[in-house]
Amino acid sequence: MKYCVNTYSFGAYGNPDRLGIYGMIDKAAQLGYDGIEFTESYWLDTTDSELAKIGGYVKERGLEAVSLCVGADLLNRDSGTEIRRVCRLIDKAKLLGASMLRHDASSGFVTDRKFGLSYADALPRLAEGCRKISEYGKSVGIKTMTENHGYFSQDADRVEALINAVACDNFGALIDLGNFMCADEDPTVSVGKLARYAFHAHAKDFLYKPGTLPFPGDGWFRTRAGNFLRGTIIGHGEAKIWQSLGILKRSGYNGWLSVEFEGLEDNLTGIKMGLDNLKRLYETA
Repeated sequence: MKYCVNTYSFGAYGNPDRLGIYGMIDKAAQLGYDGIEFTESYWLDTTDSELAKIGGYVKERGLEAVSLCVGADLLNRDSGTEIRRVCRLIDKAKLLGASMLRHDASSGFVTDRKFGLSYADALPRLAEGCRKISEYGKSVGIKTMTENHGYFSQDADRVEALINAVACDNFGALIDLGNFMCADEDPTVSVGKLARYAFHAHAKDFLYKPGTLPFPGDGWFRTRAGNFLRGTIIGHGEAKIWQSLGILKRSGYNGWLSVEFEGLEDNLTGIKMGLDNLKRLYETA
């Protein structure tokens, strides 16, 4: 198994007045990661030559560029414009040396009407957009992925429905082991459903409190059903990471495991301990 870290995990350390993009690459190498995964940020808005330089620096530091994670809304924005924008981001992923791109599907309908708001209503449009993006990705050697992310397209059954509706061998799942909790699903059940579709995987952990208790305070957010989650170091929370890793392993998944940290702990501590814990958990899963 190969391990990478998502630049999102660095939090404020990734700001240009601190580590910046090159410093994050250096830190990933220093901490013993095999690769780095990029999340869309300020540094992506630059020239093609600078992106190629960043990709070259990843190689210089002995790492692999794994994927690029970007936002998108294929439901509410103009379809053609949004598809073209994401395809341009595929070009940027290629310049960085990545082989995969994850783009959002949508966070749901933005409308005042009270009908036609189900995932089934959205699926044809989402599938068409994802298919066109993935067909372009295939033409330039970049796999594209949907993630259980953003509340609307977060349940395992919805992600599976989207992948099967797209029906393209270049389009698959980025399985986030923790994110199913945002939709109040048991992560292990959901990982079991989606493991066969996995192109890539994020390891993320959450602390949990039931919504029957008062709001716990800063750092916590609500799930779709009103329970409370707070990001934490991998292995410290209740996302059943060890069990989900075993499911992935038994399914034959042999891609990357990416550390995605969003806790209140110091980010560099979370990134280092997250890698140590993830390796130990995977080896025994």
